[in-house]
Amino acid sequence: MPLADHQRNKLNKHKEPNKPNLIIRSEILSKAERMTQLVKEFLLNAGAMDVGIATTETLAGGPPSTDLSYIMPDAKSAVCFAVPLDQKGIERFLSKQDCRTHNIDNRRTNSLASGMAFELATFLTMRGRRSKAVCANSHYRSEVPRGLYSELPDLSHRYLAVRSGLGYFGFSGNVIRSDVGGAIILGSVVTTTELVPSDALPPEDNYCDNCKRCLRACVSGLMSDTEETTVTMGGVSFTYAKRRAYSRCEYVCGGFAGLHPSGQWSTWSPARFNIPDKDAEFTPALLAAVEPYRNRPRLDYGFYHPLVPGSKIEFTCGHCQLVCHPDKEIRRKRYQMITQNGVVIQYPDGNLEAVPPDKAVDHLNKMDAEMRALYEKV
Repeated sequence: MPLADHQRNKLNKHKEPNKPNLIIRSEILSKAERMTQLVKEFLLNAGAMDVGIATTETLAGGPPSTDLSYIMPDAKSAVCFAVPLDQKGIERFLSKQDCRTHNIDNRRTNSLASGMAFELATFLTMRGRRSKAVCANSHYRSEVPRGLYSELPDLSHRYLAVRSGLGYFGFSGNVIRSDVGGAIILGSVVTTTELVPSDALPPEDNYCDNCKRCLRACVSGLMSDTEETTVTMGGVSFTYAKRRAYSRCEYVCGGFAGLHPSGQWSTWSPARFNIPDKDAEFTPALLAAVEPYRNRPRLDYGFYHPLVPGSKIEFTCGHCQLVCHPDKEIRRKRYQMITQNGVVIQYPDGNLEAVPPDKAVDHLNKMDAEMRALYEKV
């Protein structure tokens, strides 16, 4: 906030003659520092594990999803924060022992991050500093080509996160941290308040060694093995594997299909519909899989998504995020959990179970044609 005339006059009485702006500028910076400390403490107290600050200057030159003015025309800063996921739930999920626990934890952690952002934005606005919360997930721009189905976020939490020092980009393009790997949910608040930006982390400290287990654990083929994307924000560049059409992730992570081409393992999806090679083939494949998806038995822990109106979906994959851990041995074990615990099938009551590949084939062969068509092309 600008200084009032009487405050400026009071400060000017104490200025050194040859440094006319020193005290005024120092006062402004101290206010920014105090407010920065306050928002960090607010979020840490609410459950964040770390908080970073980005500004219009540190995000300058970035992709459209780093444009703070899209959220608030006169925005100056963004507060980005990380909330941890439950590690035990992750390993039970990856080993195909328990789908429910991680689904509930993931959903509630997203809700917690969104709620924390809303609370901070409300707090700042009530104190005269206009602010707006950004939903943690599943909020897309509607005015772009293909509308919501372009899946372009109103603001990219992950770009803000790496620029403000919350983590690094792994090969996958997910944000990873040296303490918990990729097992985080991000949230953000955009504000007209002047805050002190935090620095990006030193790239040489990034634990990602291009092991590419994230790539091999991705049934959809979202990441390119050979091409890279480089993003520059505020003069700092970040590189990760080029991502192909996001409909790939929607098709697999959304549970519409999930069987690896080898036939030896799957995600938590019991469906075995074809996973195309070309990006252009994914939208038709997805549309063809929607009706069988809706007619399969529903579980009690799904969540509602704007791209699947009227039908709950479950987290069935997220392998690229969850397999990544700073400990190489844990990373190796998690990849084995994904690839060596069989194929998921579904029973008439909706329950899911991971079984050996041959047992999964027998299970499908015993179904009548109408039921089998809910899981694979007949």
